[in-house]
Amino acid sequence: MSTYGLERLFSPRSIAVVGGSPRPSSLGAAVLRNIKASGFAGKVGVVNRQYADVDGVPTVPDLKSLPFVPDLVVISAPAAAVPEIVAEAGLGGVAGAAILSAGLGYGAGSLAEIAGQTARRHGMRLFGPNCLGVMVPRAKLNASFASHQPSDGHVALISQSGAVASAMIEWAAERRLGFSGIASIGD
Repeated sequence: MSTYGLERLFSPRSIAVVGGSPRPSSLGAAVLRNIKASGFAGKVGVVNRQYADVDGVPTVPDLKSLPFVPDLVVISAPAAAVPEIVAEAGLGGVAGAAILSAGLGYGAGSLAEIAGQTARRHGMRLFGPNCLGVMVPRAKLNASFASHQPSDGHVALISQSGAVASAMIEWAAERRLGFSGIASIGD
């Protein structure tokens, strides 16, 4: 497996949250809160056609309306919209996406397969669908909806299950242990 594009996913200079919402219980709101709370120093954009801003960040209707090309796109939009969002990201030169959205299905003809094929055509990397997100404490990156901010450490965690990753983050926090990175790969 190639490492092409991974640097921009684990140490992005810019992030876009697609589906960011002002609803406090939404995935997009949780991700945006975590990005801000982690101290991420890069550019952050929010894509949402329904709101003028989310948590003080002005929104745009689509990725191409952002004033920058994000390295990482975090998608929390409805499942049916995900393949189109991945296609727009790929055409725009985005390195990769974390698809938090669930319900994309499995196998031939599913929305997940379409999104994956689209990403491959554009050389994009994907986490998910149905994933927790990606966190790299040293890079001040928490592009996830985890309820705890992991601290910096020397162990990386890659998990298919977002629930297992969340439990490990909580377990480590109680013991004052940290992670060099956490990637939830989802489905």
